[in-house]
Amino acid sequence: MATGFTGKSKAALLSALLAPLATANAAAADRFVLEASLLDGTMLAALKLDAEQGWCLHWTHSVARFPVRDCYVIRGGEMVLDSSHQPDFAAGLGHFEGRGIVRSGPDGGYLIEDINEPVPGNCLRLRVGSMAVNHQIAAGDTVTSLSDLAERKSVRITLRKSDEETNGQC
Repeated sequence: MATGFTGKSKAALLSALLAPLATANAAAADRFVLEASLLDGTMLAALKLDAEQGWCLHWTHSVARFPVRDCYVIRGGEMVLDSSHQPDFAAGLGHFEGRGIVRSGPDGGYLIEDINEPVPGNCLRLRVGSMAVNHQIAAGDTVTSLSDLAERKSVRITLRKSDEETNGQC
């Protein structure tokens, strides 16, 4: 059956038809999912992130009662602690030699930048605090209170590529 297409034009047509699929697959490979779940696998939150996009963990220090913000980025498919903002170096907080650069924070306090500490296995384990602590995940305009969902429970915060299955291990 004659189609009126030559070998070259068939190849060009096929390439044009398949290009959007290749672009969609490449876009999916550059997308990630940040998941928060209980240790039994119960999903609390799932946020879609683009490659190189960041997210932060916000909470109120349980002793000093001031806000703390640890911010993470995705680098080469890995979750990496990038910066931490803390008004004071209270119990459990502070700067360690060779781990980032300390600067004055824009709203006071201290900003530790360029920490560049990969999170092993793309999995952060967290014992979620009470509502007074209010652990929150913030990514773009989305803020999810882990304390509201899992007060005083152990939680896993994991990062995976959007085209991969949930691992649930760490």
